[in-house]
Amino acid sequence: MTVALTRRPVLRLIPRPLLFGGILIGLSLVLAVFPAVFAPYDPIAFDYNALLAPPSRAHLMGTDNFGRDVLSRVIHAFTIDMQIAFFGTVFPFVIGTLVGALVGYAGGTADAVFGRVVDAVITFPFLVLVIAIVSVLGPGLVNMYIALGVVGWVFYARIIASEIKIQKRLDYADAGRAMGYTPMRIIFRHLLPNAITPGIVYLMTDMALAILLGSSLGYLGLGAQPPTAEWGVQIAEGKNFMSTAWWISVFPGIAIVLTGLGFSLIGDGMAELLRTRK
Repeated sequence: MTVALTRRPVLRLIPRPLLFGGILIGLSLVLAVFPAVFAPYDPIAFDYNALLAPPSRAHLMGTDNFGRDVLSRVIHAFTIDMQIAFFGTVFPFVIGTLVGALVGYAGGTADAVFGRVVDAVITFPFLVLVIAIVSVLGPGLVNMYIALGVVGWVFYARIIASEIKIQKRLDYADAGRAMGYTPMRIIFRHLLPNAITPGIVYLMTDMALAILLGSSLGYLGLGAQPPTAEWGVQIAEGKNFMSTAWWISVFPGIAIVLTGLGFSLIGDGMAELLRTRK
């Protein structure tokens, strides 16, 4: 007698938050890579015959005070804001992972010094520190990335260091030391692959926060600079027209919410997927 084995559909194995978040971010990446394919107009082209035009067939999201098509600017802003999500988190992630792995394994004085650095950074609100650094360096995306890297690596390092401290007490780490492996080999070939998962989950959530932060700095004039199409810049440009031309600020705000939601869902879905596999 033979028993037929059935396979569960792949989609059922994927947590719904991860699936929906992947769809949102997938669409965002398509718009970020190919904005000119989907944008009906040049995002910085002025049309003085269509100033503050409400949403219509010609301009689905209306126009701003310079006659620029809001939809085109929102689409082209995906390129800038997805760059912010990537560059604003990947550098802190890499630096924080390296520092956290070394500190977590070394312990002792290195861990004590690192603890003081963490205390000094988390004493101040994250946004305040970033704004202070950008104000010193000057407005612009590059300086914003530098500020995020200077401050953000601490949080990744703390997560990785905590995981490394747990992993280095396990039997496989003792076996590596008994076999004469160097500390660098033990850390990067054995401990870190087993400790990096929480850092990756946090990375997804941090990308949502990076977009919010980038938009906030753009709104304050410290991030992307006009006439660049960026959601925070667009919201700032429309703040004086909320009563007469709400669409200038509302549609970029919706884009921020949906993109941030996508990254948050991916982070939640990855955490759920990893829990079910344990």
